[in-house]
Order: sequence, then structure tokens, then C-alpha cells
Amino acid sequence: MNQPNHSSARRRTILRAALFTGVTAMTAPHLSSCSPANDQRASDEKSSPRPAASGTARGKVLLAYFSRPGENYHYGGRTDLKVGNTEVMARTIRALIGCDLYRIEPVEPYPASYDATVKRNVGEQEADARPAVKGALPELNGYGTVLLGSPIWNVRAPMIMTTFTERLDFSGKTVVPFTTHAMSGLGTTARDYAASCRGAAFADGLAVQGEEVAQADTVLRAWLERLGLGGSQGVATRT
Repeated sequence: MNQPNHSSARRRTILRAALFTGVTAMTAPHLSSCSPANDQRASDEKSSPRPAASGTARGKVLLAYFSRPGENYHYGGRTDLKVGNTEVMARTIRALIGCDLYRIEPVEPYPASYDATVKRNVGEQEADARPAVKGALPELNGYGTVLLGSPIWNVRAPMIMTTFTERLDFSGKTVVPFTTHAMSGLGTTARDYAASCRGAAFADGLAVQGEEVAQADTVLRAWLERLGLGGSQGVATRT
């Protein structure tokens, strides 16, 4: 097999970083259409079974989420977030429906540096890694619905989300993904959670651009209403 030259390797690294960060409006269409990662995603989505949406959630709700503060992408530049975008979205959902919260925390925290996090994430994806989750996992007995929240990094949820979902039994539960992103929407969460959430049914997820989460109350409210969620669902367990 021919070995790739340094120029080709460098181009692939640049494309992976662009998918993680999002890019400016001028360059995004070009990189999205030419990216090997996006081409692979399109092929996977055609060949992989997709979960059937159940339409509505049911029962008591657990919201489990992973969020990263620190240096973050922001409209083509960088900003320092004291609270990660996904956590902002999770807190808004909790305020609207009163669900229980479980924050997914890595044993080895991700760097505050944006570029360092990009590098680590690319390595974890290429290795199909399972970053360790800090602390005890939640007990799903008593919950009818599990909302799974995360950012989208390089077209998919961070690998720690797979660590989390593979270790739990979702039999009889309705799983609903929600994501914050720069340009990739829900990414491959439908396919990935269908593979890793054993026994789950699925309802339609929601993707919100990271820069817009603070103003997403109306969008979130409408989505939750479509799912059939509303009113008090529980009390917070772990934040």
C-alpha cells in the first residue's frame, strides 16, 4: 500500500479541524462538499439502519449531557465560554420541563485550548476510543425518556457519549438526542445512538447552533411540545 505524502496528511488534518470548528460562510460550502469525513458520513447514512422516530417522549425524564467550557468557536473566531453551549441548552430544557440532570464528565478533562481539544478529539475518533466517565453512572429505572445532549465535534458526538451509552441498558426507554454545533446539525447521532443505546426507541432530536443557544427558548419550547413533554418531570439529581 502506498504511504500518503506529508502534503496529503496535512490536508486531511486541516479538513478534520474545519469540520470540528465550522468555517466562515465563504469557505464552508467548499470544505463541506469536498471533505472525506462528510463523504463517509453520507455513505454510512445510506448503508446503516436508522432508528424509527416514535414521535413523542413519555414518562419521567432524565437529561444526560456532556458540555465543554473554555475556548470555543464563535462565528469564525474564538470566544471563552465559562459555561459550555450544551450546558446552556440543558439548563434551559430543565427550566422548561423540570427534568433530572446528569452531567457526563470525563476522567481526563478536555483542554481549555480549542486547538488542543480538536487534536485530542480527532485522535479519539480515529482510535474509536472510549474516554472514561468520571463517577457513577445514573440508574435508568423509573425513567421513560432519556434526553442525550452533546456538542458535535467533527460530524459526530464526542466519543465519551458512546462510552456512556454503551454502558447502560435503554430497554423500554425513549432516547432523544439534542446537540449544539457550528455547521453539522445532529451529525451522526441518529446512527450512533441506534447502535449503542440497547433496547431504545427514538424520538426526533434537535440541533441548535452554538452561538444561538442563549436565544433558543422559543425553539426549545416548541420542540418539547412536539415531543409531548411539559410541566414538572422531576428534580435535579446531579449537576
